Amino acid sequence: MANPFYEPPDASVVPRFADVATFMRTKRVDMSAEIDIGLVGVPFDIGLNYRGGPREAPGAIRHSSRLIRQVHQTSGIEPYKLCNIADLGDAPINPMNKDISIQQIEDFFARLKSESIRPIAIGGDHTIPTPILRGIASDGPVGILHVDAHADTLDEFAGDKVNHATFMRRAHEEKLIDPARTVQLGLRGSRFSRNDIQYGIDAGFTVITFEDYEDMGRAEAIKIINKVIGTGNTYVSIDIDGLDPSHCPGTPVPEIGGITPRDMQVIIRSLQGTDVIGADISEVAPCYDNASGMTAIVAANLMFELACIMAFAIAAQD
Repeated sequence: MANPFYEPPDASVVPRFADVATFMRTKRVDMSAEIDIGLVGVPFDIGLNYRGGPREAPGAIRHSSRLIRQVHQTSGIEPYKLCNIADLGDAPINPMNKDISIQQIEDFFARLKSESIRPIAIGGDHTIPTPILRGIASDGPVGILHVDAHADTLDEFAGDKVNHATFMRRAHEEKLIDPARTVQLGLRGSRFSRNDIQYGIDAGFTVITFEDYEDMGRAEAIKIINKVIGTGNTYVSIDIDGLDPSHCPGTPVPEIGGITPRDMQVIIRSLQGTDVIGADISEVAPCYDNASGMTAIVAANLMFELACIMAFAIAAQD
């Protein structure tokens, strides 16, 4: 049963610009077993090879998420009445040491797991799913919906094994994800080699490139996603560069084309009834965003979509 203490203020009563910004205006509290869904910043971008900036995303998305209200516009889900959702601050990182930071992030999310808190993480670069999954997938491999312009299945990048281009390979090798319940969606852009996405195909991932997505359409893609992932424990990882940069320009490695924010909303909504145990939205770089801050606004709305389906799953288990 949700505790009214955790409900964010009503924006029709308390102005959105009032008070300190938190994710979706939730309470900023310390980790405790009373929390069902923890909204967490992960201001880590040491794993990038091109442009930096995603370390600033948690702050920007906290600000942009002031726009979010309390009731989902199509499903009618009221997440704050179904469970306790709170801003748990940022995972610790060491800005001078990537390896220490990765261990700190893993330890933080393992603590969340020990308190039965389901995380929605705001990165940070797309290295972060590696330590997050290490922390929360301790009971066995999980299904995953991975939305991205890039496959992230390189064995190493510039001689490094853990970075924003390797997380899906590490997750598969470490048996953190179930390849039979893995979907990679939206892959596009030029590649390093002809075999760029082949690792995932050979491993048994269901790969829907953006060209595939355009050919089959949103409804058919959703059917495939739901069939492959099913209703079991699932992680959702959204690299914002999986979306069309004409809508979401604020990212370090933009690729032309991509999924629209509207389609991404509908895809997330289709997961209602799936046991989503965690999620991340990564690679938002406010320094490259447009004047309206639209990339951060999109990320804030996707966070709300994720919170709704996670709250629905929690309520269904009570």
